[in-house]
Amino acid sequence: MTNFLASFFSRFRSRVHQDPVRDWLVLLTFSILILLSIVVWNVWAFDTVAQGGVIGVAATSTPQAFNQSSLDEIHTVFNKRSLEESKYVTGVYRYNDPSQ
Repeated sequence: MTNFLASFFSRFRSRVHQDPVRDWLVLLTFSILILLSIVVWNVWAFDTVAQGGVIGVAATSTPQAFNQSSLDEIHTVFNKRSLEESKYVTGVYRYNDPSQ
């Protein structure tokens, strides 16, 4: 496979007159075309989203973001933390601060 590719490219190079200006112009042309296609794609995507459209398949249903029981559990955890903090503030818990 490697020999085939090497012979193919050597035959291709030997028959073509090397012209650096032409090569750079071809490279620059392809680069500009690619850049323009990227810009057009981004403008289209921005315009679609800005008008409230969806890129790709639109979701048919949205999953429930939360349920009440998990919110109640989180509320309970924060209440317990608040009670522990108040024990430190009111002096129920005493601790020695080694930096003092």
